[in-house]
Amino acid sequence: MSIQKEWLEFLREQYPVGSRIKLREMGSDDPCPIKPGSMGSLRCIDDSGTFHVAWDDGRGLGLVMGQDSFTVSPPPLQTLKLYMPMTATYYDEEDGREQDITMDPREAAEYAPQIINALQSERRWLENEGPEEAERGLMAYFDGPDSIDQKVQSCFFNAEVREGRLWGVAECKVRGELTPLELQILTDEIGGQASDGIGESFEQREIRVDGGLEIYAHLWQSKSWSIMPEQDRFDPRFSERLPDMCFTVLPEDGSLVYIIKGSGYQRSEESSEQPGVNRHLADLYNRERGISKAQEQAMMGGCLHSWDSPAADPKTYEQAAALPQMGGMDFA
Repeated sequence: MSIQKEWLEFLREQYPVGSRIKLREMGSDDPCPIKPGSMGSLRCIDDSGTFHVAWDDGRGLGLVMGQDSFTVSPPPLQTLKLYMPMTATYYDEEDGREQDITMDPREAAEYAPQIINALQSERRWLENEGPEEAERGLMAYFDGPDSIDQKVQSCFFNAEVREGRLWGVAECKVRGELTPLELQILTDEIGGQASDGIGESFEQREIRVDGGLEIYAHLWQSKSWSIMPEQDRFDPRFSERLPDMCFTVLPEDGSLVYIIKGSGYQRSEESSEQPGVNRHLADLYNRERGISKAQEQAMMGGCLHSWDSPAADPKTYEQAAALPQMGGMDFA
């Protein structure tokens, strides 16, 4: 069965992965049909237009439009939390000069209630900007691919104390599943809001705490800043496994590419004619996602050799993790 590319793209946009399927009746001659009224979750729509479903009873039979009768409902909203290190500062006089003092992360955590309250005030200000801002928050200003705009319903900044320190949190309501590239674009957009958008205005807000002290909270810092999903940020073994995606440069021409785990590499639209610039961008993007040099090398190793070989294991490169360029190890 052939299906037009445009129609296939429309189906995938309208019915993202995770959509709920309810079967009315199977019209195909399957010897063991799914029972009418059964529910399941959409896994994918293949190139022939077949809806592959993970049925709630554990089966995996697909459905064909025009043959099988079924309804599709949007997937439920899920919360995606992206964590970034947060700092707090205050001004103090020393030798007659006012100095900007950065608190220890655990000291800053003591003021989490006041900082969270200030962020909620910032949210109320945003909601007063208009109905779209009230409903979607940061996503009202999103200027990226439509696929992300349709999946991510809203995003607001908050703060939490985890593992004894203060974290900034971008709380996103997502319908469906973001691809690794879509997640990268979203985190880059949120990082821009943390540094130059709403975060820039927020860090200028005075927050009064006990004792009359005035502090300033920062969602972004110029050094050692990263933004990571919750499952990566607080996984103690994250550095030992492959990330879903990373950036690197090709040794042969220095072009900027991204690698999605289990797949090949794709040239980035941001790749320039200057290998040094591309190397800087790869390092920046990987650092902001908490990805080490060893993980980057393992991703390239898996891409060029095999995803189940030692070349795709970050431990292989632990001793060379600090090297500025990709290694030339041979994994025949």
